Amino acid sequence: MRIPLDYYRILGLPIQATAEQLQQAHRDRKQQLPRREYSEVATLARKQLIDEAYAVLSDVEERKAYDVSFLARSYEQDSPLKIKKEEKSDDSSLDQNTPTIEIEPEQFIGALLVLQELGEYELVLKLALPVLGSSNISLKNGRFGDPKLVVPDIVLTVALACLELGREQWQQNQYENAATSLETGQDLLLRQELFPNVRGEIRAELDKLRPYRILELLALPEAKAKERRRGLQFLQDMLQERGGIDGNQDDRSGLSVDDFLRFIQQLRGHLTALEQQEFFETEARRPSAVATYLAVYALVARGFAEREPSLIRRAKLLLTQLGRRQDVHLEQAVCCLLLGQTVEASAALELTQERQQLEFIRQNSQEAPDLLPGLCLYGERWLQSEVFPYFRDLASAEASLKDYFADEQVQAYLESLPESSADAGSQWMVMPQSSPRAIAVGLSPPRTPRDSAVATSSQLYQARVTPESSPARASSLASDAVRPARTSFGAERSPEVTPTSLQPIVDGERVSGRRSEDRSKLPVASRVRPASREENSSPRRSSKRSSPKGKRLKLYRLILVGAVALMGLLLFFWLTRATLALLSGLFSGPALKGEQLNISLNEPLVTIPDPGSSEVVASGAIDEAIASTIIEDWFSIKKQALGSEHQIELLEQILIDPALSKLQTLAKNAQKDNWYWDDFRHTLQVGELLPSETNPNQATVEVKVNEAAKLYEAGKLALSKNDNLLIRYDLVRQDGQWRISNWEILK
Repeated sequence: MRIPLDYYRILGLPIQATAEQLQQAHRDRKQQLPRREYSEVATLARKQLIDEAYAVLSDVEERKAYDVSFLARSYEQDSPLKIKKEEKSDDSSLDQNTPTIEIEPEQFIGALLVLQELGEYELVLKLALPVLGSSNISLKNGRFGDPKLVVPDIVLTVALACLELGREQWQQNQYENAATSLETGQDLLLRQELFPNVRGEIRAELDKLRPYRILELLALPEAKAKERRRGLQFLQDMLQERGGIDGNQDDRSGLSVDDFLRFIQQLRGHLTALEQQEFFETEARRPSAVATYLAVYALVARGFAEREPSLIRRAKLLLTQLGRRQDVHLEQAVCCLLLGQTVEASAALELTQERQQLEFIRQNSQEAPDLLPGLCLYGERWLQSEVFPYFRDLASAEASLKDYFADEQVQAYLESLPESSADAGSQWMVMPQSSPRAIAVGLSPPRTPRDSAVATSSQLYQARVTPESSPARASSLASDAVRPARTSFGAERSPEVTPTSLQPIVDGERVSGRRSEDRSKLPVASRVRPASREENSSPRRSSKRSSPKGKRLKLYRLILVGAVALMGLLLFFWLTRATLALLSGLFSGPALKGEQLNISLNEPLVTIPDPGSSEVVASGAIDEAIASTIIEDWFSIKKQALGSEHQIELLEQILIDPALSKLQTLAKNAQKDNWYWDDFRHTLQVGELLPSETNPNQATVEVKVNEAAKLYEAGKLALSKNDNLLIRYDLVRQDGQWRISNWEILK
């Protein structure tokens, strides 16, 4: 049989090689043995070809004859006889211009080995796959040697050729072609049930190739829906194996947590806003802080671009969850702005630690009673530079707040939101402590009240962004001269992202809810329009001014009258007490000495709790059993107070201020706005218990909490959560009962 090889290539030499080079090449080639998985038959067939090539080329006369035929074959491609020779050829698998040699069928496996060593992987597949085909009986009949020995050798050569070909195609950025080559070799080994170690090598290459395949498939046009769905399935498989976007389990891709986050950032530009919303909302339920944040981006992008404020409201709910540990107040402020909730937007701005962005907002809010003009400008820039560029269907979209608020659908939705029912600033700190970290076991308000003074879409935009006192500020919306410094996901897009560009969620201590000194304290209505001089003036003013001397004289008279009256009262009480003591001595028996007990027959000596009461009564030192009972009672009562029945009065049985007032406010807002939590499930593990060294009626306890619940709005499921938290509770004993006064989420 004839194969596309020549003696020079077998030895790896050019035609001009000297006798010394021939001898050295022959020696080197014999010492380079194939992989140990090959049989002795394959190794011997390879050696025979190497020896034959050296024997021909080392003999002067034979080499001259061989060179004539070799050169004639090489230059024959320009000959007019080429077409005739091709017509006469009965071997269509061979290129008629390629030099060939005649070999015995038993040397076929040796020739495949040599071709593979020369990097002719496609030629190996072209020659070997038909031989392995079920229709080829020559292999089974023993034409190429003992089938039990030759078949495994051919299969191994094909598999290794597929492996190397896949690596080459990978380097050429042909990721799907590389995967096809690798899968061909893997499938062949699986069918033949041979060489599991080689199969493992191919599997490892496929796993490392998978992120590149995902990028290539998702970058395809949306019309190729089938291929893009396959890319999404690969991505979901990776996430399942890793344990989520920020998981640290092994998916065999070789990507660290940071590398995988950069990969996620890179593929976002190939997904639509809807695809990202569905994907990241699913991942957020693991739970995953990164996925939650990316879901917020998708919801805000769709909500703004498609004029669907309900999506922005869902994003605001997710940000409330993130706000327990991360500074996402700027995003909260933008969401509130887009929902027309300007008071809440201002309150959220006061809590942010991102000073550079806040300074930008302040600079663009000069001559305004609050920071909303600057927030409008920042929000528009944020949408344009940091949100839209990461969605393939919105990359060229324009972010215009004016057009958004002018939309009738947006106006109708904003009008339907409930009016403000509580201090908006407190909605961001609805739990016991002033720090936003202190939120009760993941139960945060699903909505915050809308500023009643801001109900008109485009008027809001005009009043905030283009005040008459600063007409230049409106024109700046169309320029890129000023950009917010915030780059949570990088204001500048680039094919490769930095490790920090996919970490918008940073831990850090929060500032308290105290209002900044430079903030305006005008009432809600005056934030929309400055109050007139007449409105600020007092309704009644005295027409005459009293002299300083008259004022002092009047003050002296009041002090004298008060002193006389006080002395008279004291004298009256003293006389009354003395008279009563005298009468008591006349009609009573002998007086008892010493301090007496204040005992009444119609009241028990100690408070007796009602049967079934959840109050924990204890007179001694607190222990873990008591602490566990207190926390269990709190979770039971919280379930009823924030559940569909809204049994707010039960909170007094387990909480005291400041926790009590905060939870009562939250529960009342829930009842009014028609939202509640249901399907509660929790497990508790009491950790360190620290009684106070100075006060036996105080203690703190750390508890590991796992709590799952579902949030319903107007009877419809709006959100699911499953939190693992470490919480420190402050316990206080009052009137013999232990209550919770405060708590803090540690992690």
